[in-house]
Amino acid sequence: MSPYSTRTAEFFDGLTADLATLRDIAQHRFRPLTDDQLNRRPSPSKWSVGQCLEHLNIVGGHYLPVMTRKLKQAQERGTKPAATVKHGLIGSKMTEAMRTPASEKPTQAPQRYAPSGSRLPRTVVEVFLRQLDELEGLLQQARKVNANAIRIPNPIIPLLWPRLTDVSELLVVHLKRHVAQAEKVLETRGITPG
Repeated sequence: MSPYSTRTAEFFDGLTADLATLRDIAQHRFRPLTDDQLNRRPSPSKWSVGQCLEHLNIVGGHYLPVMTRKLKQAQERGTKPAATVKHGLIGSKMTEAMRTPASEKPTQAPQRYAPSGSRLPRTVVEVFLRQLDELEGLLQQARKVNANAIRIPNPIIPLLWPRLTDVSELLVVHLKRHVAQAEKVLETRGITPG
């Protein structure tokens, strides 16, 4: 994605394609895992596949309802889609920082977004898949309004309200980062689903 301006349809097509890839990975690599495989950590300081997914579920649980509400408000106002997507400087920097793989630049998740436990039920995968579907639906809705004008509060920095376009891209990049981290756990542990 261009850091500053992309055609709206192209932007949302790219994010939707990324979600389809993530859904495929979750269905074929994570859904077949046994409880033990889902919860096996590569080391005590690293997350298991289940913990990676729970972290994403926690983050999605914060952002998706806010995005839903903001999109509904935009639809009620009757806003029209812009021809191009605009990105804010801070939103672009946040997304770019998230593009660095977790293996190269680990970051500490704020405690409220950290996985709650080391033994997670298999439903963590189903919740993750539902959230992917929900995000895809929100991206479809965002195509029909001026997504540039919608601001989403940042849960970590309350004074920061990035554009929906930046938050959408940041969420997808964040998903890709942690799904890649979960796949690395499987590779490191020599785990093949099933």
